[in-house]
Amino acid sequence: MNTSVSVRLPGSAPVVSAERESNARAPFPVLLCLSHLRWDFVFQRPQHLLTRAAEAWHVLFFEEPVFSADRTVPELRRRLVLPNIEVLTPLLPEGLSPMAIVEAQRQLLDARLAEERGEPDIVWYYTPMALPISRHIACGLRVYDCMDELSGFLGAPPALVALEQELMQEADVVFTGGLSLFEAKRGRHGNIHAFPSSIDSGHFGQARRDDVPEPADLAEIPHPRLVYFGVIDERLDLALLDELARLRPDWSVLMIGPVVKIDPNGLPNRPNMHWLGMKPYTELPAYLAHASAGIMPFAINAATRFISPTKTPEFLAAGLPVVSTPVRDVVRSYGEAGLVAIAPDAEGFVASLEQWLEGPPANWLARVDAALAQGSWNETWHRMSTILHATAARKHPLAPRLVAGTGTAPTASRPEPL
Repeated sequence: MNTSVSVRLPGSAPVVSAERESNARAPFPVLLCLSHLRWDFVFQRPQHLLTRAAEAWHVLFFEEPVFSADRTVPELRRRLVLPNIEVLTPLLPEGLSPMAIVEAQRQLLDARLAEERGEPDIVWYYTPMALPISRHIACGLRVYDCMDELSGFLGAPPALVALEQELMQEADVVFTGGLSLFEAKRGRHGNIHAFPSSIDSGHFGQARRDDVPEPADLAEIPHPRLVYFGVIDERLDLALLDELARLRPDWSVLMIGPVVKIDPNGLPNRPNMHWLGMKPYTELPAYLAHASAGIMPFAINAATRFISPTKTPEFLAAGLPVVSTPVRDVVRSYGEAGLVAIAPDAEGFVASLEQWLEGPPANWLARVDAALAQGSWNETWHRMSTILHATAARKHPLAPRLVAGTGTAPTASRPEPL
């Protein structure tokens, strides 16, 4: 059986869209997530947290719209990507006014929410730019998981700063993706908590095994291999990368990830540099298993001032030595502990890598594992869930849990709904 929703643009006739095959599911409480990052993009913080949330919540993941010149009416594409995670993508005609874009998304979102058994229990934001389509939605808790300082990114919308100020006022709880970001924002909210990048050690630890097959596109690339994986954008120091490759033409530089917001024609193009494109999250351990060291050549600029790169603990979990530019949170959490080498320029990268490629310091891997044991994604979600429960109890004292659960205590592997 198929269901459909109707939306109306300002001054237009009703349009029908958003067909999907209905699926039977238990009446889980609803967590609506509004994200500027697509579910099928690089697997990172939103996916890590929400896949764990989905053990106890029905997650509606609402992405930014996709525009098409061939489309005449708005449509909501709906995909069940995991048993309890439904990805919602607005498909909109090109040429709509900004007001019409907001109104179309709001109507599509409202129509989808109307199918649920009441208001969402949580509305969870990754971008303040989603406020115009959602500020009217009643909910149990409003959560802002501020994973980056988006106003410092290339092409940040002018309205973002004012919308974030509004979201900080309206949110019941704020999480930040790093310590520096927490320090910058802690004076703006009374219930704000830092949750730096966590790690799925079991996944990336596969790279330490000796029996991991080598990916086919590495077969002809000589060792030693330096690897970076992640989004390739204005946050990378391309000049440093180019100089690193020039200084050591006998080292291979592997760059894994999509190129975003910068011109691909401006990427360094030396014989020992290999731009391998985006790889599925499931395949990353194999690439790390056949690399010699991880590199994090971030530019030191407004876009990287508050970052806490998830790839830092992921490289370490894979057992790779890592060299990074002096990103503040990397220095404080890993550099000062001697887990990651810090270098300001290409010459420093070469010197550090020459030392680490000869062999890491004594007990380095044991110290890495001890540090990583304190920061799993399971533990992070458990701690977040505990804060959500406490916040709900304060906001709704007559109903400490917004939704009836199983009656058992939450655990890191099975967090309880509010």
